[in-house]
Amino acid sequence: MESTFSSPAEAALQREAGAPGLRTPLADLDQVYELERISGFVSDLGCLRVALQFPDQLLGDAGAVAARLEEITGSKMFILGDTAYGSCCVDVLGAQQAGAQALVHFGPACLSPPACPLPVAFVFGQRFVSLELCAKAFEAQNPDPTVPVVLLSEPACAHALEALATLLRPRYLDLLVSSPALPQPTGSLNPEPEPLERFGRHFPLAPGRCLEEYGAFYVGGSETSPDLDLDPDLSRLLLGWAPGQPFSSCCPDTGRTQDKVAQARRLRARRQYLVERARDARVVGLLAGTLSVARHREALAHLRNLTQAAGKRSYVLALGRPTPPKLANFPEVDVFVLLACPLGTLAPQLSGNFFRPVLAPCELEAACNPAWPPSGLAPHFTHYKDLLPGSPFHVPLPPPDSELWDTPDISLITGELRPPPAWKPSIDPGCSALTPRPRLELAESSPAASFLSSRSWQGLQPHLGQTPVTGAVSGRRGIAIAYEDEGSS
Repeated sequence: MESTFSSPAEAALQREAGAPGLRTPLADLDQVYELERISGFVSDLGCLRVALQFPDQLLGDAGAVAARLEEITGSKMFILGDTAYGSCCVDVLGAQQAGAQALVHFGPACLSPPACPLPVAFVFGQRFVSLELCAKAFEAQNPDPTVPVVLLSEPACAHALEALATLLRPRYLDLLVSSPALPQPTGSLNPEPEPLERFGRHFPLAPGRCLEEYGAFYVGGSETSPDLDLDPDLSRLLLGWAPGQPFSSCCPDTGRTQDKVAQARRLRARRQYLVERARDARVVGLLAGTLSVARHREALAHLRNLTQAAGKRSYVLALGRPTPPKLANFPEVDVFVLLACPLGTLAPQLSGNFFRPVLAPCELEAACNPAWPPSGLAPHFTHYKDLLPGSPFHVPLPPPDSELWDTPDISLITGELRPPPAWKPSIDPGCSALTPRPRLELAESSPAASFLSSRSWQGLQPHLGQTPVTGAVSGRRGIAIAYEDEGSS
């Protein structure tokens, strides 16, 4: 009876990770996983212990890949499964626990710099791209050869962008090709200036040009996926791209194109709604969604100071990957903010099953920082490093005596006037303490405690020593919809 409504405990131990057996033929294993390049990476470093990180959908090939690399390099290979937060992040903690000297990451990656220095190699895979069909689709979407356009792609199609640009450059002169922005090794010196890095990609812009002048042509995706079920990488591009520029996507297999401008407009409208929910919130739950991305502790301290300056109470929660059942255990929290990598931050926003909205750090910054540019002028950042000091996009909090803290604000959801923040930020930038405003009160009640006291049921109360001892009796049998003693009515 219980298996009808929930899985038994043994199912978690017997569940297969990915498809059983090999997903890739042995003859294609070297090409698909680029084993020649990876063996050269291991040999150049002289590593004796190497960690191999696979997402769940590729674990079927993990054993064959590890055995093949051990045969070529003579090094010991350790297979790391999916991480506790996201498969796109480099699991440096798991590699360190295995004593690995290097790590090889397979599958889609967010390319975020790891928190600990560790040599990392990435294998995105090489998806088939029909160059002729994609070139025809590009010409149909861009009839004017003088309009500047950027070629973008999902990571598995990045290998074909230069070949596609070679077919298009005789007619299109202002064509820009992006490339994955691989993290630089710690301590490496590059004499040449780095190109512009945005959205996990490099853009080799000419002097005097800016990315906001270009339209976008994205190679990737699938025709079978629903329109609303976007890949987080594509969502990051749609949110951050210049609103006035065209954006189209092309399926690499069939060459079918889709205009993504309307979809980007809906995503930005959803973002503005989340900002309004954050402004109305009194209790904010900060979800720790990564432990391996650099500067995650600094970002967490920044968000806590941001909520305190706005007069909100924040709670830090470490729950692994956020799911609706997990977050439903905290009904006193008005909104959740997921502190994760750029791709992990957007993944929950594409689902509408959460009891409370899950925001990105950029939405909380726009809601709590009165100096943040207004909607339509502020860019959307999916990586929290763009909000921290040292970034060219960092906007510091206004001084305590600024009039921005007292500007009247009306909620676009409830239509009510929002009260000004009860607290102001400290004058000392090195101190996280807050200076209270002069008001006649001795203590401030906790919003979480107030919520608990207002509930009709506050949990089981054992009443130790007050309940008489009685013999055990047989209880009701069945399920809540139809107990055995209720009859057939």
